[in-house]
Amino acid sequence: MSAANAPAAAAATPAPPPVLKKGIVKQILSGDSLILRDKPVNGPPREKQLNFAGVVAPKLARRPTNGSNDGSKDQPYAWESREYLRQRLIGQEVWFYSEKPPNANRCYGYVKLGKDPNSENIVESIVSEGLVTVRRDNVRQTPEHARLIELEDAARRARKGLWSDAPEGEHVRNIVWNIDNPKQFVDQHAGQQIKAIIEHVRDGSTVRAFLMPNPRVFQHITLMMSGIRCPGFKLDAEGKPDNTTEVPYAEEARFHVESRLLQRDVKIRLESNSNTNFLGTILCPEGNIAESLLRNGFAKCVEWSIPYVKEGIDRLRQAERDAKAGRLRLWKDYKPPAALANTKDKELVGTVMEVFNGDAVLVKVGNVTKKVFFSSIRPPRPKEDDGPRTKNSRPLYDIPYMFEAREFLRKKLIGKRVSCTLDYVAPARDNYPEKYCYTVRLEDQNIAEAMLERGLATVINYRQDDEQRSPEYDKLRAAQEQAIKGQKGMHAKKQTPSHRINDLTTDHSRIKHHYLPSWQRALRTEAIVEFVASGSRLRLYCPKESCLVTFLLAGISCRRSSRPAIGGAPAQEAEPYGDEALAFTREKVLQRDVSVKIDTTDKQATSVIGWLFTDHNVNLSVALVEEGLAEVHFTAEKSDYYRVLRDAETRAKAQRKNIWKDYVEKVAVEEEKEETDDTPDVSTPVERKVKYESVVVTEVTPELQFYAQHTDQGAKLEELMTKLRQDFKAMPPVTGSYAPKRGDLCAAKFSEDDEWYRAKVEKVEKGGNVSILYIDYGNRETVPSTRLAMLPPTFMSEKPYAHLYAPALLLLPTDADDRAEAVKAFSQDVLNRTLNMNVEYRISGAEYVSLSDPSTKADIGEDLIADGYLIADKNKKDRRLVKLIADYKEAEQKARKQHKGIWQYGDSTEDQAGEFGISR
Repeated sequence: MSAANAPAAAAATPAPPPVLKKGIVKQILSGDSLILRDKPVNGPPREKQLNFAGVVAPKLARRPTNGSNDGSKDQPYAWESREYLRQRLIGQEVWFYSEKPPNANRCYGYVKLGKDPNSENIVESIVSEGLVTVRRDNVRQTPEHARLIELEDAARRARKGLWSDAPEGEHVRNIVWNIDNPKQFVDQHAGQQIKAIIEHVRDGSTVRAFLMPNPRVFQHITLMMSGIRCPGFKLDAEGKPDNTTEVPYAEEARFHVESRLLQRDVKIRLESNSNTNFLGTILCPEGNIAESLLRNGFAKCVEWSIPYVKEGIDRLRQAERDAKAGRLRLWKDYKPPAALANTKDKELVGTVMEVFNGDAVLVKVGNVTKKVFFSSIRPPRPKEDDGPRTKNSRPLYDIPYMFEAREFLRKKLIGKRVSCTLDYVAPARDNYPEKYCYTVRLEDQNIAEAMLERGLATVINYRQDDEQRSPEYDKLRAAQEQAIKGQKGMHAKKQTPSHRINDLTTDHSRIKHHYLPSWQRALRTEAIVEFVASGSRLRLYCPKESCLVTFLLAGISCRRSSRPAIGGAPAQEAEPYGDEALAFTREKVLQRDVSVKIDTTDKQATSVIGWLFTDHNVNLSVALVEEGLAEVHFTAEKSDYYRVLRDAETRAKAQRKNIWKDYVEKVAVEEEKEETDDTPDVSTPVERKVKYESVVVTEVTPELQFYAQHTDQGAKLEELMTKLRQDFKAMPPVTGSYAPKRGDLCAAKFSEDDEWYRAKVEKVEKGGNVSILYIDYGNRETVPSTRLAMLPPTFMSEKPYAHLYAPALLLLPTDADDRAEAVKAFSQDVLNRTLNMNVEYRISGAEYVSLSDPSTKADIGEDLIADGYLIADKNKKDRRLVKLIADYKEAEQKARKQHKGIWQYGDSTEDQAGEFGISR
C-alpha cells in the first residue's frame, strides 16, 4: 500500500494518570529532598529518598570534619525551606509519586499531604512561599511545570521568601559545630530545658541534635541519654557501622527512637559531659524517651551515668523493673533474684537500743532484739597506710570519722522508734555471718541517706547485674555526690579528726592521783556509757578528759550476770536476776548521755565508784533498787541518797519485785516489846526534842523534798536582792560576754519577772541553753546563756538562803499517778506559807523535818497521811519518835478504813495477785 493511500495517523492517546503510593515522611534533607518510609506487606520498612522534580532549594551547611568549627554556611533561606517541610511533613502519612529518569541516580517526584490523593501538592506550596526556585532551563515542559513557574512568578511579585527585600544575613544560621568547653556549657545551662531538634539517631541511646537556646544560635552536640544504654552497632575498620554483624535489638531500638524523635521539636536537659559528648535527658510530648526505651526492653540502666539524672531516676528504675517482669526483649532470659518471701522480719518497727560503729543498729521489737544493717552503705574504713590493727587498737577512736559516724547515729537514734524495711540478705563470707540489710527510717528520713549527706559513710559500688541493693540506691548516690561537692566528712580536704584516748580501763596508774581529785571536786561529770558489763558495772567515755574508765554504781549490790567463755576461762552462769539487772541497765543507759558524781575508787584503784544520773536526772542506783534488781549496800548509809535508796527498797519489798519475790517482812523485836510490854525502857531517852523554826517553803521537788527560807533572814535576802539589781542597773552586763561552766555561781534573769537573781549552773546544753538553780529560792530553770552574767564577787560570800529539807517519816506511794498527786497535795499545803519546822533527825548531813501550821498546830505530814496521799514510814527505829510514828500510823489506819486517796481500792502496797485468781 502506498503512503498516499495510508490511513491518517490515529489521534495521540492521553498519558495515563501517575501511580501514587503511600508513605511516611521520616526525614527532611533540605527544602527539595526528603526520605520516605513505606510499609510493605511483608518484610521490614523500606526507605526511599525523593527529590522534588523541577525545583532547587538553597543548600544547607555541612558539618565539618576532624573536629573543626569551620564548616560551610547555609545559603540564605536554606533553613527556612527545610523547616517549612519539617514542620508540615515529619511523621505524616503522605501520597507520593516518584520516577527515576534515564541516566539518573536519584528519584524525582512530588508529595501530596492529606488522606485524599487529590489533596495539597507540597511542591506547589513551597514554591508559593518563595522558599525554592523553579528550574527553567533544560526542563521538559509540562502543564505541572508551567504551574510551578506561575506560582514562582506570583511569589516574586509578593516579595516572599527568596524574593523579599530583607538582608540575606538575617536568613543564615549562626552554627556552632563544636563547643570548646563542654563542662562550662553544662554548668551554664544546668537544670534548664533547652529547645532542640534531633538531627540524627546514631543508636537507641545516642543522638545528634541542634540546641537552640536562642533563635539566632544553633549549637550542634552529640548527646548520650543519661542513665541508660541501648545495644550499639559494631563498627568496621573505618569506624562505620558494620552491617554484616547483627547486634540483637540494636536496629529495633534505633527505629523506636527515630519514629518518635528524629527531626522533632524536643526539650533537652544537659546533665554532664563525657569528653566532647554530652549526657542529658530528652523530653518529648510523650515524656522521657529513656523511660520508653526501658519500659519496652530496648535499654538497660547503667550505674556510671544514672547519678547524673536530675529528675525521675525512680521512674527509670521502675520502667526497667516493668520490662524485667514482662521479660521483654533484652530481658527475655531474665531470672529474678531469690525472693524474700520466706524471710522473717521483713518489716520491723521498734526502738533503737545500740549503735554498732556506723553501719548497724540493734532494734528492740517487743521483747526481741535484732541487729539491723543499713542497706548499700559502708562505714568509714582504715586507710591502707595505717598498718595492721594491734592488740590495744580501738577502731571506734582510731579510724577517721568512725567516732563521728557512731556519734551521729547515737544522738539521732538511741531510744527512738524507727521503721525498718528488709531490702536484701547479704550472704555469709570471710568468716562473717549473713547480714540482714534494711532501709531504716526515723519518721520520714532515710538514716543511710542522712549519713551520706554528712560524709559519714560511702555508697557500695555494685556490679551492673547485682540487684542486691537498696531500692533507694540512686538517692544514696546523689547524697554522696552532694557530700563530695560540699567536701563534707570523709570527703573533706582538711586534716581528718583524731581522738587520742586515755584508756584507764587498761592503764590504771593515773586514776587515783591524776583524775580522781578533779572528778571529786566537780559536782557532776558528763559521760557516755560505752559498755555495760553487769547491772552495776559500766565503761564510760568522758569527753572532757577524753578517757575511758570502768565505773561502779555506788550504794547497791547487783547479782552477777552470765559470762561467756573467754581466753580459756569457763563460762559462768548468772545468779538469779543478774541477767535481768544487766538488761535493765543496758536499756536505760547504754550509749546514752549521762552525768556521774564520782566519790572514790575501788580498793585496787582500777575502777571509780559513784552515782549515775540519766538525762531525766534519774539515779540509776535508785532505779535498780526500785525494780528489785539490786539491794542497798551498807556503804550507802554515809551517802546523800541513803533515804531514797531505802525507800525504794521498801517499796520493792512490799511489791515482792524480782529478788524480793519470796521476801517475808521480819517483825522487829522493839515493836513486839512495845505491843506486849507497857513498861518503858528508861535506859533510852524517849523525849522528842522540839525546837520550832519559822520558815517559808519556796519550792517542792518531785522527790518530795523542799526548799525553805528562814523568816528571820528575810530582811537580809531583800537587801541582797536590792543591791544586786542596783549594781546591774548601774553597770549592765554585755550580752553574751559570760561563758557559763558547770558549777559556776552566776547572775540570771528570771523569765517571769525579768529580774536578776543569784544562780548556780547545773548543766550547759548544746545550742546555748543552760540549766540553773536559783540558790536563794530553790527553783530551777533552763535559760539561754544570753540571760546569764558573771556574779560580782561581793555577792558570792553570802550563803544560799534556800535550804533543802526532806519531810520526816513520810513515803511516797509506788504508783506514778499517786506520787504526782501526793507531791501536788504537799505543794498546795506548804508552798509560799510561813510554817513551823522541827528537825527530827539527820542522815548523812541531810535534815529530815516535820512541818506544822503555826495557828492550828496541825502537823502537815499527819494530815496528808490521813487524807490518803502519803504513807507512814514504818521502818524508822528511833525511840524519841515513838509517839510521832504512832500518830502517823494511826492516821494511815484511818485513811485505809475510810478508803481515802491511795487506799480507795485497798492496800496498793501489797501484792494482790491472789485476789484476781493469779497464782505464783
